[in-house]
Amino acid sequence: MAVGQRKKRGGMQQVLGTSVLLLVSLLSVTEGTGRTLVLLENINMKETHSMFFKSLADLGFNLTFKISDDPGLSLIKYGEFLYDHLVIFSPSVEDFGGNINVDTITTFIDGGGNVLVAASSDIGDPLRELGSECGIEFDEEKTAVIDHHNYDVSDPGLHTLIIADNEQLLKAPAVVGKQPKNPLLYQGVGMVADPDNPLVLDILTGASSSYSFFPDKPITQYPHGVGKNTLLIAGLQARNNARVVFSGSVDFFSDAFFNSPVQKATPGSERFSKTGNYELAVALSRWVFKEEGVLRVGKVSHHRVGETQPPNAYTITDLVEYSVVIEKLSNGKWVPFDGDDIQLEFVRIDPFVRTYLKRKDGKYSVQFKLPDVYGVFQFKVDYNRLGYTHLYSSTQVSVRPLQHTQYERFIPSAYPYYASTFSMMVGLFLFSVVFLHMREKEKAE
Repeated sequence: MAVGQRKKRGGMQQVLGTSVLLLVSLLSVTEGTGRTLVLLENINMKETHSMFFKSLADLGFNLTFKISDDPGLSLIKYGEFLYDHLVIFSPSVEDFGGNINVDTITTFIDGGGNVLVAASSDIGDPLRELGSECGIEFDEEKTAVIDHHNYDVSDPGLHTLIIADNEQLLKAPAVVGKQPKNPLLYQGVGMVADPDNPLVLDILTGASSSYSFFPDKPITQYPHGVGKNTLLIAGLQARNNARVVFSGSVDFFSDAFFNSPVQKATPGSERFSKTGNYELAVALSRWVFKEEGVLRVGKVSHHRVGETQPPNAYTITDLVEYSVVIEKLSNGKWVPFDGDDIQLEFVRIDPFVRTYLKRKDGKYSVQFKLPDVYGVFQFKVDYNRLGYTHLYSSTQVSVRPLQHTQYERFIPSAYPYYASTFSMMVGLFLFSVVFLHMREKEKAE
């Protein structure tokens, strides 16, 4: 009976172990993919923007398409987020359906969710309010970005179908990927960034000759955005590493703009068979949905030079070695990060040591001498670079003063005092000999 129960228990354990392995394998497969809610202006946008949505599906994202005013919409249920990413391709929406609103989307971003927003000249109040929450201010409804020097030959005459060059792109490969060789085609509303918000990224700006205004009205006041101050595409990486991208043109992601031939309407301009919109759109989607520019800290180790384990407490002026593994997400896999500007700080309120980490054997390490100050310190790596997630690592250690047995027996700076002491002893000895000798001589006489 006991043998049978033991066999049954062993079989159950084997099944349980197999189930656990299967679950782990499923989790490893789904790692890097994300549940993505796509809010559309109308169902036809699935066809007009099919190339962009196919690129997201090819990256492994699980797309759920909904109309923006669907009464069954929901981002949060029982305090849990139902999606990892949100795409809003509904520029003129006045009210989202279900329980989705600007506050819900802001809470979604605060919880680490990523959002891609595409607007147009028919922008509604919700997108304008969402932009304000993220440090982006859209121009008024019915306005557009106008450029009388950089517009396409197919422009109907308002000069709102503008062409952007690579020089107007943000110089951050992690965000925009490899800069497209072909020009970019844009038609939509302009934006400006909050100058007091350092987290906003000017991904694509207007040319020096561009401005944002009503295309069919004479200019009677200063435009909302002028020159390179006018943003065509902007981004935001929050302090919790959540990412948001705002595009003033939903047509920028359309199949028509992806495949459209492009040529500036100036004599002698080169004609391109298609735009560079597709390459930039894919690069932006990879960045905003954290397929690119994601860093993480691996194993951290520290010890005295010549040892392998960290001590309970360091002693002042110890020679220590610190090492950390830093990895980057690339094509769904974690690979060693290659950087030459990562710094380590040894901090007690203020940094006492600041030095660069050198990459060696797949990890970053450095040797340095502890300061002649005791207390509670931290090994701190605080790496914040354009386009990458904020990398932070802190390890607390204690540094104590020398024990009484660790002080030097003879201090070189005290040699004069040592010499004076021994010379005094020798002098006293000689004086005693002479004094006693003289007394014995006097008695003998």
